[in-house]
Amino acid sequence: MTPTSNLVVTALGLLNYWVYIFLLCVGLYAVLVKGNYVKRMIGLGIFQSAVFLLYISMDKVDGGTGPIFQGEPVAGQIFSNPLPQVLILTAIVVGIAVTALGLALAIRIKEEYGSIEEADTQRMDREA
Repeated sequence: MTPTSNLVVTALGLLNYWVYIFLLCVGLYAVLVKGNYVKRMIGLGIFQSAVFLLYISMDKVDGGTGPIFQGEPVAGQIFSNPLPQVLILTAIVVGIAVTALGLALAIRIKEEYGSIEEADTQRMDREA
């Protein structure tokens, strides 16, 4: 293999980390820059998905199996760590709760101000 093809193979082997970086940047951009509250919640969801992908990527163990014992343990058997999977399940539940609360607040802001744009709500607050 040529040095260039080795580099391509290495980069593709780390594709999930490149996707993580991309999703993290897109989500962070949406949360920090967008003025629409719903778009910010979507950005937060993308950001959370990037963190999920990172934890799942770190959990991968070459040659590892699920931590389920069936009969006598085999010497030298490699198991995957179940802790990241448990953390992701908890984070998904928390993420759904945060998204539901954020969207409920966006609905309430829309009812009160007639808009879900941050600039409009701040302008109306200054005028009041």
